[in-house]
Amino acid sequence: MEDTTRRVTRRRVRTRANLLDAAFSVFAAKGFGRVSIEEVCEAAGYSRGAFYSNFDSLDELFFALYQQRADLIADQVSGALALDGPGLDVPAAVDRVTDVLLLDRDWLLVKTDFLVHAARAPEVARTLLEHRARLRSAIADRLARTRGHAELPAVLVDVEGAAHAVVAAYDGVTVQLLLDGDLERARVWLKQLLTALLTDGSDTTV
Repeated sequence: MEDTTRRVTRRRVRTRANLLDAAFSVFAAKGFGRVSIEEVCEAAGYSRGAFYSNFDSLDELFFALYQQRADLIADQVSGALALDGPGLDVPAAVDRVTDVLLLDRDWLLVKTDFLVHAARAPEVARTLLEHRARLRSAIADRLARTRGHAELPAVLVDVEGAAHAVVAAYDGVTVQLLLDGDLERARVWLKQLLTALLTDGSDTTV
């Protein structure tokens, strides 16, 4: 009986993961609000029954998809900032964080759809705000632990404000990336902005 339960659980986990992966591709291609449950099921190779055994609605699936990717990015940012010792090699950390944050244009399209959706749905907005708070917290915590071990500009006495500025810089650069599709230039701009924010501005060559 336990073996059967484990097999069912594993199959359910795999089905859910496949639906999320398929939804990501469909949402990125067509945009949330233009996608039906049938299209997600077709892309994943499942029936509507499989969909409804995992999600109550397309909104719930979209919510789960965003949460999955957002948690991954928050973990990656925390990991990138934790690689140095007590001090912080700012240029190296900026390189690592930039590589993590700029995943791909498809993710940015889905993220932007979620932002627009959240702006009209307070319960969804809370999830987005929690994710952004988690990112800021990871950045602020690392900067706070760095003080006393590395040369950081006086402006970083306010680590919470610095964390807000880092996330705002990322938001601005990704808007431009969505418009022009120039990933390499977006990386350069983001590295320059973050280096200027996290140093005295003397090392902005990338």
